[in-house]
Amino acid sequence: MLVWFLPLFLVLLMVGLPVFFALLAAPGLMLWLNGSERDFVLLYRNLYNGMDSFPLMAIPFFMLAGEMMNRGGITLRLVEFAQAMVGHFRAGLAQVNILSSMLFAGLSGSAVADTSALGSMLIPAMEREGYTRKFAAAVTAASSVIGPIIPPSGIMIIYAYVMEQSVAALFLAGIVPGILVGLGLMVVTNVLARRDPGAMPPLNRRATWPEKGRASLKAFFPLLTPVIILGGILGGVMTPTEASAIAVAYAAVVSLFILREMGVRDLPEVLLRAAIASSVVLLLVGAAMSFKTVVALSHAPEALAAFILSLSDNPLVLLLLINLLLFVIGMFLDAGPAIIILGPILGPIFVSLGVDPVHFAIIMSVNLTVGLATPPMGLVLFVASSVSGERVETIARAILPFLAIHVVVIFLITYVPAISLAVPRFFGFL
Repeated sequence: MLVWFLPLFLVLLMVGLPVFFALLAAPGLMLWLNGSERDFVLLYRNLYNGMDSFPLMAIPFFMLAGEMMNRGGITLRLVEFAQAMVGHFRAGLAQVNILSSMLFAGLSGSAVADTSALGSMLIPAMEREGYTRKFAAAVTAASSVIGPIIPPSGIMIIYAYVMEQSVAALFLAGIVPGILVGLGLMVVTNVLARRDPGAMPPLNRRATWPEKGRASLKAFFPLLTPVIILGGILGGVMTPTEASAIAVAYAAVVSLFILREMGVRDLPEVLLRAAIASSVVLLLVGAAMSFKTVVALSHAPEALAAFILSLSDNPLVLLLLINLLLFVIGMFLDAGPAIIILGPILGPIFVSLGVDPVHFAIIMSVNLTVGLATPPMGLVLFVASSVSGERVETIARAILPFLAIHVVVIFLITYVPAISLAVPRFFGFL
């Protein structure tokens, strides 16, 4: 009877219950009906235990660093840098949007922060330049998916915590896939501009070398952030959690004393925004860890593993099927809870079939991250809708060409392991 908590969980999601409450209510109700009072207490005790982790402290620190950088004018400088580098390309401002997302990903690691920060600035600018609002919102939502792929990445910290993998190895493994997604989106934008030149504004003026130099100098300190984070971790100087705290200190110094775009009076608002965003993520992590406890008690992982292996013994076929499963799950469930719930179930199956654990981590992380931009429950679609004022349904239709590129990159990552593993192998993490 206990296994019925899985369909009950899906039903609760479909009727609109928030994910946090569905993760606790479905297994809690089944445990109560099953007469397992001791396990019922364990379920809610694990809500706290799931959050009480030193590695997970990196998440609120990285979120705080991202909030400080956004409020401190760093986002504007990244956009100016991207404008100087690619603004003269075909559909230049759309290309600037994508490159800005790639650069911002190295600062925040959050798709929602990317959509909110860059969207509020670039969507109105693109509309003034002659782009349709739905296209501007779609480009912003599609490119924001890069945020959790290029390090630092909150979902990779969660995956490393749950699956006992190296955070540094996962960070390094996400670099090339993130760049591939960005380049793919640029190519699609170029193709769309060639097919319908009337829908895209003419090419912008190419920036002169002095203009590029000035833009680079303005962006110098923001662009040092990922270098400091990754350099400290790879050099063994600091753990990912310590690196996240250093990122906050660095963001504060740059925003308060170098760029001087943020004052001391802005700090309470910045801290409050970061606290709210971090609380949402950590509550979901705690609830998902409780959910994971009941998953283990129900023996659902063993049953699912047996079912998956009964479909085929060919790893390539199973990877195709699991990608389809993850893509569908990503439409309804946020990446963090999905990783905590499914990682311990699916990871050991594919590792036993010879798939490298870091490779599978990237397959899972990228696939579920793309789910943030897929209807009906894609979170960044709702954020883009809020920022742009465009309907979610309209943005969902406009984003389809970009989702096609996301799918292509997912399959490239899946069937060409070197894309994910080359960088961590070069640095000796494999």
